[in-house]
Amino acid sequence: MHWINAAAALALAITGTAAAQMPAVPAAPPAQVQPRFVVVLDPAHGGSDIGAHLQNGLMEKQITLALSQRLGSALRARGIEVVATRVSDQSLPALNRAETANHAQAAACLVLHATATGSGVHLYTSSLAPVAPARLLPWPTAQAAWVAQSLRLEAEIDTALAHTQVPVTLGRASVPPMDNLTCPTVAVEIAPLVAGHVTAARDLGDAAYQKSVVDSLAAALESWQNDWKQ
Repeated sequence: MHWINAAAALALAITGTAAAQMPAVPAAPPAQVQPRFVVVLDPAHGGSDIGAHLQNGLMEKQITLALSQRLGSALRARGIEVVATRVSDQSLPALNRAETANHAQAAACLVLHATATGSGVHLYTSSLAPVAPARLLPWPTAQAAWVAQSLRLEAEIDTALAHTQVPVTLGRASVPPMDNLTCPTVAVEIAPLVAGHVTAARDLGDAAYQKSVVDSLAAALESWQNDWKQ
């Protein structure tokens, strides 16, 4: 069993290439160092892993990277520091994604996905049962100590999307690398917008639709930053 240090946002130092090679814990940062508000964006898939086939020949890996780039720009414009697990079309194992997020000591992490089914945005938090924070946490269930915070972050995003009348579906799931992350984490899966009594049909490649989702996510994370500071 491998363990992660929960102190100081449970920064994880991983030097191996497989879970079996993970070392023990890094030391906590000095107490006088002020924590930074960092958001990690994890655009799913990439490289040979194309993800789902979407409308108009689009691939999931393209949509997730585009959303990550748009959202990263929107957050930086708000003065929020952003770390992306990938910034190009590359294959990236879940272990490396988790390494990036945990090393960043993130205040929030969004795992970005896209799908051809459903309508609007699907939000998922980890299906792990919540546990009390501890100094050491097992790698496969590290997210358990953050489930309560992840649910609060999900609620912030749900509220922000409601203002744009984008339908939201909430769920619990085990979405890699979510269960290994030591920060509040929500998987955000964007689906086409189906026409309804308050919505017009939009496909995933629609720039205006992407912008409305990105603006809502950025507003939610800005609100989360204010909560985090307190």
